[in-house]
This record gives sequence, C-alpha cells and structure tokens, in this order.
Amino acid sequence: MVSKTLQFVGALLLPLLAVVSSFDPFHRDAQMMDQMGGGGGGQGPFIPHEYARFADVKRQCKSVLSAAAELTFDANRANGLMPELSFVKGDWRQDGDGAPLIPFDGTDVPEEAAGAAPDPLPLASFSLTHVDAARRGRTALNVSGVLGVAISRNGTGPEMGPYVSPEFKVWPGTTELKILFEGVYTENDDGESVLCMVGNAVLPSRGNDATNPWDWARHSDRDKFQPPITQDSNILLVLRYPKTLTLTTRAVHGELTSTNGKTNAAYFDAARLLSQLGAYSNYKFGSEELVDLACTPHPYRDDVLASGRGLYRGSSFCGILDRFSSEDLLAVVPNWKCNTTDALCRRLGPFETDKAVDATDGGFTDVSIVMQEVRCELRTAPNGESSARVSAVFRAVPPWEHPYTAAKRSGLGGMTLSAEGVWRASTGQLCMVACLGVGKKSCHSRVCLYVQTTFSATRRSVMVGQITRADGAPHFPLTFQRTVHPSELWSRFGVSGGAPLTMAYNYTKVKQAGEFLRRSEPFDFGTVIAKSLLSYPSKAGDVADETVRLSNLAEDLTLHVLAVPDPFPRGRFERPFLQLEVLSLGPLVGRFSPGFPNVSFPGMPAAGGRGKGSLSSLQADATAVLNVSAELTLTGEPYVNATLSLEGVYNQVDGRMYLIGCRSIQGPWRTFSAMGGLEEGKDCSIEVRVEYPPTTARWLINPTAKLYIGSTRDVGDPLRFNTTVLQTLPILYREQRQDILSRRSVEGILRIVTLAAAIAAEFSQLMYIKVHTDVMPYVSLVMLGVQALGYSVPLITGAEALFARITAAGADGAPPPSYEIDKSQLYWTIDCIVKILILAAFLLTLRLVQKVWRSRIRLLTRSPLEPGRVPSDRKVLLYSFGAHLVGFMVILTAHYVSMLSRPLRTEESYMDSHGEAHALREWAVTLEEYIGLAQDLFLLPQVIGNVLWRINCRPLKTSYYAGVTAVRLLPHLYDYIRAPSINPYFAEEYEFVNTSLDFYSRFGDVAIPLAAVALAAAVYVQQRWNYKIISKTVKTQQKKLQHLGSRVYERLPSMSSPNFEAELVSGVNEGAGLRRDASSN
Repeated sequence: MVSKTLQFVGALLLPLLAVVSSFDPFHRDAQMMDQMGGGGGGQGPFIPHEYARFADVKRQCKSVLSAAAELTFDANRANGLMPELSFVKGDWRQDGDGAPLIPFDGTDVPEEAAGAAPDPLPLASFSLTHVDAARRGRTALNVSGVLGVAISRNGTGPEMGPYVSPEFKVWPGTTELKILFEGVYTENDDGESVLCMVGNAVLPSRGNDATNPWDWARHSDRDKFQPPITQDSNILLVLRYPKTLTLTTRAVHGELTSTNGKTNAAYFDAARLLSQLGAYSNYKFGSEELVDLACTPHPYRDDVLASGRGLYRGSSFCGILDRFSSEDLLAVVPNWKCNTTDALCRRLGPFETDKAVDATDGGFTDVSIVMQEVRCELRTAPNGESSARVSAVFRAVPPWEHPYTAAKRSGLGGMTLSAEGVWRASTGQLCMVACLGVGKKSCHSRVCLYVQTTFSATRRSVMVGQITRADGAPHFPLTFQRTVHPSELWSRFGVSGGAPLTMAYNYTKVKQAGEFLRRSEPFDFGTVIAKSLLSYPSKAGDVADETVRLSNLAEDLTLHVLAVPDPFPRGRFERPFLQLEVLSLGPLVGRFSPGFPNVSFPGMPAAGGRGKGSLSSLQADATAVLNVSAELTLTGEPYVNATLSLEGVYNQVDGRMYLIGCRSIQGPWRTFSAMGGLEEGKDCSIEVRVEYPPTTARWLINPTAKLYIGSTRDVGDPLRFNTTVLQTLPILYREQRQDILSRRSVEGILRIVTLAAAIAAEFSQLMYIKVHTDVMPYVSLVMLGVQALGYSVPLITGAEALFARITAAGADGAPPPSYEIDKSQLYWTIDCIVKILILAAFLLTLRLVQKVWRSRIRLLTRSPLEPGRVPSDRKVLLYSFGAHLVGFMVILTAHYVSMLSRPLRTEESYMDSHGEAHALREWAVTLEEYIGLAQDLFLLPQVIGNVLWRINCRPLKTSYYAGVTAVRLLPHLYDYIRAPSINPYFAEEYEFVNTSLDFYSRFGDVAIPLAAVALAAAVYVQQRWNYKIISKTVKTQQKKLQHLGSRVYERLPSMSSPNFEAELVSGVNEGAGLRRDASSN
C-alpha cells in the first residue's frame, strides 16, 4: 500500500519537476549557447536584455543615429566595449538650480560644524552591462547599462553589480540614484564613440516650496522614513568617448537630461558628466611637440636635479614607477623655500584648490598627490641608451578626502593634471608636459620626476618630483615625494623587467652621533664589569657571509612593540605603539635573504652603502661600532603618528644606539623663515638613545628596551620639546625560541628541585610522627588540607605547582602555539617528572592526614566522656577561614582601588596562548592569587591550633616546617631576581594574570616571605618555649587534675608504646589499657 502511494505521488511530481527545470527567467540557456558560439558576444549571465524601447531610442537619439558611421569591428571588439566604456566615480554637476536631480541630507554633521565640514562630492559611475553583437545593425549596436549618481561626503558611490534595478536611497551624508538604460552604440566621423540611451528610474519627488524642495529629506535616519518617489521613464543619456586615448583626448563627456516638460513633477535640469578612458583603452603617445616645448633643454635644471642626489639610471624604470607611484599617495612638501608674495607661496601649484587646502596656508598638511593611469613604455636607442615614454594623471588630494576614494576617481578638472613625457637613463630625469583639466589649451605645466637611489637623514624619498610652470611663473614650484619605509626596501623593491634596485646610504650625522655617544657614556667600573659578563645583539655569528650577519642584526634591532612611559604613570594613559625600523646597517641597505647568499634576491635591494663620515669596515670591527639609520614611528596618544628619520651609530658592546633624529615640520609657509637651524625643511636638533636588553641571561634580566628622545634646542625655542623616556614591553630576538625553551627548562628544573625538597620534608615529618606518636594528634588537619589542596589543583587542572603564580603571569603557564615548543622532548620529560613528584607529594600529604585523623579517633574512643581533651580543628578552621576572608576582602579592595589608576580595560575576556577565549572576572583572578598566598602561609592554621590546644609537645619536626617554608619561598625569591615572564605571541591585554599591574608585585615578593618566615618562627617559639611554660602549669595543677578521677587521663596511651601506632591503624586491642604516664618522653 505504501509503495503504491509513493508511486502515485512521484507520478504527480514528475511533470512539475520537468516544468521547474525548464524555467529560465534570465536566459541562462541562451547565454550558454552564446558562449558556445551561438552569438551574443559571450556576455555575463543572469541579466535580462529585452530591448523593448527601440521606438523611444529611435525618436530620442535621432541626431546621434543620423551622424553615425558604418561599424567595421567584429564580435570580439564588441565584447571589449563593456569594460572600455564603463567608468567609476566620475564627476557630475547641474548648471541650473531650478530643478535639482536628487537631494542631500547634510545632517550628518552638526549645524555648528557645517562650515568646517568638507563639501559633498557629486560622483557618477556608469557600467555597460550588455552589447547585442548578434543583432547589430550597419551603424549601431543595441546596448544596455546602468548609471549611478551620488552625492556623498565620504566619497562613496552606488554598487554596480549584475543584479541592478531602479533605486533611490538617501541617508545623512549620502544620496544614491540608480537608473537603468537601453539604447544604441554608434561611431561618427569626428573620432567619437557615442552611447545614446533612454532610461527608467524612480526619482525623488520635490516639494511645493521652490526655494527648499527637499525639506522632507532632512534627518532621513528617523524612524519609518520613506522618501516620496516618482516612476519616470523619460530620461535620456548621451555619452561621448574619444576613439583614441591621447594626452589631450582622454575625457569622456556625458549629458543626462529629462525629456519631460518643465512643468512635470519628474523634470530635472540637465546634468553634465565628466570622466576619462581607463585601463582598458590603449594609450597613443604622440605629444612630442608639446613635450619638447616644455622640457627643452633636456634635462631641465630644477631644484631636485641641481641638488646632486643619487638618481636611478638603470633599465627597470617602468617597474619601479609602477610599484611606487600607481595609486600611492605622494606627499606634498611645504613651500618652506618660498620668499615671494603670499598669493604665490600659499598656492598648490597649478591646481584649483578648495577651502581645506587653502586653510593650510602653504604648509600643505595632509595634502597629497596620487598618480593614476600610469602608462610606461621602455625603449632602447641604437646606441644602447635606455629611455621610456610615460603618461599619467596627477590628482591633488585634499586633507579630508580618503586616499582610496581619491585613487578611484576618474573625473577630470581643476584638481587633475594629464601628463606625458620622456625618461632618459643618461640623466635619470622624467620630464613631462602637463595639462590642467580638459583640453589642449591648458597644457602650461611641467612635471619632472626622479627615482632616488641614495638616502640620507633628510632624504628618505624613493621618488621625488616637482611641478613648475612651463610658460611663466604664476606659482611657486610644487615639490612632492614618495617616502620609503624601511620594510618596503625588501618587500616591494622586486622590480619587473630588470635587476633589483641597488640602494645606498649617505651617512651625514655619524660625527654628531659619535659626540653624543662619548658624552653619554662616562667611565663606570660597574658598567665595565657588566659589559664583560653580558652580550648584546651583534653581527657575530656562525654565518660566514658578512651581509647575512648584518641583515640578521638589523632584524634583531628592529622593534614593533607596545611601550609605556618611564617612570610608570599613576593615572590612566594609552600605551603608544613603537616601531623602530632599521633602514641601513653599515654598508647594507634593507635586508638580505639568507636563502640566496650568492645572488640578488628578488624583492630586496642589493647592498651598496656608502657615505660621508661613515666608519670603515676595519674601524667598525675594531671598535664594535656600526653606522646605522632607521625610522621611528610612535602611534597613539599623545604622539599622533610621530615619525623621526634617525641616523647614528650602534655600539655592539653595550647594545646602545646613539642617533640623531630629523622630523618634518608642518606649518604655514611664513613660519619657516622664523625657525632657525632647519635642514631641507626638517628639524634635526633631536637626540635619540635606544638601549637594548642583553641576549644572555634573559631569564634573569628584564628583556625590555628603553628609548630616550630629547631636543637639543634652547629653552623657549618653538621647536623644543620635553625629553621623552619610553620602556617597551618585553621584546624577542631572532633566537628567542631557543631562549624560551631554555627558560622553561630552567624553571622546570627548579620545580623538580623544590618538589623533591618538599617531599623530603614531608617524609621526614612522617618518620617523625611514627617515632613520636604522642604528638600526632596535635598536627593541624587544616594545615595539611591547605597543602593537599595546593597539590591537587594542578593534578586536576594541569597547572604547575609551586611556580603557578610565576607561570600564570606570562606565557609559560601554557606552552606557546609552536610545534617545536609543544613537542620539546626535554620539556615533556620535565613536565612528566613534575607531575609525578606532585602526585607523590599529594599522596604523602594524604598519608599524614590519615595518621593524624586516626590518632584523634583513637583518642576519642579512649575518652568518650571528655571529647574536649582531643584536639579538634573546628575552631582552627573557623579562625583560619575568618582571617583569610578578612585578608581577601582587604586585598580585593586594594586591587579595585589600584584599578582606578590603570588603563581602562574594555575587554571582558582574555585569550590564552593557544588563541582560546575565556571569560575574565577580576575577582576570580584575585581569588586565584590569594589561594597561592594561603599556600604560602600554610603554617597559619598550625599556629592557631597551637594556641587553642596549649600544646606541651613538638608536633612538627623542624626540618618539616622550615623545609616546606623554604620551598614555598623559593618561587618568590626567583620571581624577585628574575625578569618578568613574557608572552611572546600575544599582547599584554590578553594575559590572564599580570603581576606588574596586580596586588602581587615586588611588594608581594618581599612581604609574603617575611610573613611566612614569621609564622615559622612562631611555630618554633610555640614548640620550644611554650613547652616549658606549660610544663610548669601542669605540675602546679597536677593534684587538681588527679582529684577529678579522670579515667581518660589514666588511660592515655604511652608516648613510647610500640603498640599505639598499631592500635590506631588496625583498631584492635581496644580493651587493653595503657598504664604508663602520658607525660613521659
């Protein structure tokens, strides 16, 4: 029956499945046929193209169709039209104010700040989505596309994906409109390609108030906001493209108009679009006449060429230009040399600037230039000389514009220079003629560009250029540069089409740094001894290649680490991030790969240092002082991305670097004339000293670096600043992995030694109570329980005992996420031994607990009428718990009070060294630390019990309580003398316990041992002197005690009875009475 039912249901579903499988709403099958040769040009799938408005296209595009020429290209050419005719983030504007196209909600900034806010950008993007190559006419092709227009303060625009539909969106700071078009592609005899299309859109409806038609668009982020829209299909778009991309014919012009009457609610004023042909169009060089006019005589003698800098003259210019210019920001240099009129000195070259650039007053703070559409063709003359033809677009970027937005914009106007020129290897100069905006009549500027191969303290730019006027001097020469960061020398300098770039460094501050060294290192006998015992990062090593050893040393001297002010501030503060990148070390510039010792490694510069005032290699080896240059960057308050170019010397003997720093000065052009002692517009009156930690005994010495930054300018100088001292968090050298294993091994051996000593002490106590059975009941069970708890926790959780607080403070509490460290055979062996010893100590402690417990049971069974004569730990537990509770509350209060002066922690969880997140509770952290304190003060219950029981014996052997106390104090002694444990893989904020910020710090390493020693001394006094006092008391009251007729007292077992221990263990001989005096020894 069931099978028949299933067959019936299957028969009903089969036709339905067939219908569903054949449904193809987006013409996937036709598209697949096109890709297999069925026509259509191989367009992208899932986009329907019905071309249902051919009559409207024919009527609206009549003038375009009448001027169309015959199309002669094939289907492949048709496929290339889509990327070639699409553009992103072009410019658009409306001439009239009567009927605007879209509104803008400016409530993204407060009204009081609206004047200082940047003006919104009108951007337009067009995407050609389909070309009907299968049904093309003689003079036209059916095409469809989508236009997105936007007004945005942050430079965003509509997303132009395959799934598009008419859309209008508005929110504070951004308005976007998408319009779908279909029409025709034509070409005319004027050298233009023309798109004429009719569109369909949902347009925003204007209000009745002609002076403020978009009043409804204010505060568009309010609840349940729905913009009023109108469906409109009377929209016409005409885009005109140059068929040939040249210096003066690269602009794309467009016009978006409404074909409605002016009285229609959907009517809007015509919008002008302006963009340019992009990367999918072939550039045609042919402006030699304009180039010769601007660059004759060649080379043009500008300020850069006259300075005699080392310039690149190799055969890989195009590759270098592409890596360091294409869509990278080129910083504009302030007009610090200008001494003419204010109008000329504050102007940004030939560019038409906005209010944000004008506000810099010639200082050009955060103003930059981006190179777009870079085309470079390398050529070789018959005489072997290399040259290259180059074209590019230089776009000025104001301070408020995002670099990514500026790099993607394609509009041409007053902020763009279209340039074309020639680079010659004989001079190292690229000279170009530049045209402002659109048209041949605006080609009045000259751009000279250079690639520098020699750096110095004041010259750290790999690319530098200057824009001048080719037919006069209406503006001061505008200089821009591409500053190179040291890491880029070995990560980005692999150039295509030639050998790696050979860099050099010209040391100009070595003499000044040497004087700084001699002034900062007075003779100190203690320092001499320390230098003889410790070693610091040096180029010495097993590697034979000098270049590799220098590269390894440069890596060790490079710092990327958080830092804190020194001395440590009490208030809240933000830790800056310190980056010290070594640029050159001795003759080496950049890095060298040890994997390719005999060849130049692609992506890294070859070593080729030279420099005025540099130490010779022989002198460097003899004095252990190396020339060094670096770049220092501090990010975070209060430094705000402060960058210094550093140059000086590094002393390998004491691990100290003495550097002279240069910083760029930003300010109005007038202020430079009032500043004295500037070098190429930079302040080089800065001294920097870096002190590195030693490479030896790192587990005993704090592995942190110290940085001193001071100004040598006179008091009152506007460029003078207070001396800054920073101390980094613990740092790692290249061989730190081995150091981690070494440190873990040392601490593991110490754990083994301390656990073995603890076991020996407990074993001696066990032997002691076997001989002196009478003292057995007076051993505190609470004391033994505290020790048992300390041993049981690591057996359950896996944490190490004794050194748990040390390991919890850093990364050693859990192995770092490294296969070599996790699988270290030595560490695995030590770990196994530690756990075996912990188990043995735990079992010995349980054995002591068992003996004490049974001895008390035996006494209780012998004296059922007077249980008070048997020692009890109830009050001991109560008093001990009360004392620890009060202590914990005091410490918890002090902990939270100290938190008020710490950096605010926003995280509610922490991450261990394996990357696992855990909830973070401050009270739980303090509780865990206090448990460790209770274990250190394990004698507290015994001291309380001795007072309550008024002992007249010695329950604890001296070697036991003194030995265990010493074992508990050893981790504190080690923690006091050794450097803080570090987490080399995670930042400090992810560590579970940080002893430098918590209650237990240096104070705890001193106070806790003193308290433990005091408890041990109290036990000693109680067992030694209290015995005599209590003995006298017992003798004077002996008769009174005997009058009580206590049968219990008479039946107390003898201390020396050999059967007493057997009775406690086996429970036999309960009827036998022991008649000897319990007080005898």
